[in-house]
Amino acid sequence: MDVRRLVGDNFRRLRVERSLTQEQVAELTGVSQQYISGLEQGRRNPTVLTLHELTSPLGVEPIELFRPLSEAD
Repeated sequence: MDVRRLVGDNFRRLRVERSLTQEQVAELTGVSQQYISGLEQGRRNPTVLTLHELTSPLGVEPIELFRPLSEAD
């Protein structure tokens, strides 16, 4: 299992469920839109602190990013 891909896929799913664009998340978190794009593509290896900062505006705990997609539904 590629954990970076799992985190990226879950982040994208949660962001879209909340009708947020990458740009809106960037404004809410202070993380660049380019970083968010890379995260969603599984190219970033975010720190625990970054995961916390990114999930706060989504209203979820960082652990939600690590759940297999079959458990997320």
